[in-house]
Amino acid sequence: MSVQSHPPTPVRVVGARSALWSVAMTAASICFGFAVIVVATAVGYLSVGLPNAVPIVVGLAGCMAFAIAVGVLHRGWWLSVLSVMPALFVLVGAVQLAPEAVLQQRGVAQQVTITDVQTTGKRHEFGLQGATSRLDEPLVYRGSSPGYRVGQRLTVLVDPQGQVDLTDAQDVDPAGKQRMLVMGAAGWALLALLAGWRGHVSRARGRAASEPPW
Repeated sequence: MSVQSHPPTPVRVVGARSALWSVAMTAASICFGFAVIVVATAVGYLSVGLPNAVPIVVGLAGCMAFAIAVGVLHRGWWLSVLSVMPALFVLVGAVQLAPEAVLQQRGVAQQVTITDVQTTGKRHEFGLQGATSRLDEPLVYRGSSPGYRVGQRLTVLVDPQGQVDLTDAQDVDPAGKQRMLVMGAAGWALLALLAGWRGHVSRARGRAASEPPW
């Protein structure tokens, strides 16, 4: 008598997902990252004239949400930590693009001379003398090494509507902030692709998800 052999029963790993599911979730993560950039930038434009805390809070919330999404997709935490680097580009670009674009479009350039400085902690206020009179608005620098000195001449951009703070003309670079947003988006997209691939492999092999850092 011949013994009939039966094909082996396929074994399904608990927690495994199809390749289509992994691709869809990876694409969703990338789209979510792009949406965060668009929303944060839009809030920056809508909040021109308001404290910078408004776009900063929105940007930080979006960056944290993307880091969590990458961690869930990856089933790990180290890619979430790496997402902080492109998040810095996203945050700085989204917060500073709008006011710098406003100054570039309608700002009035003035040649000024620094006459005095008042320092409170890390806040430096430089008094400015224009061609005919002293400017009402000082040049403000926040940090430990301002790089300005009394007697120095420079060009500043003044918003005639008073919504954007007076700024050193050399620091106004909207194109540079746009490049930062592109670099941040590219970094997030690359991390999402890597997270999707590694997460799919991890689920297929039945590896346990590591604990997230939050």
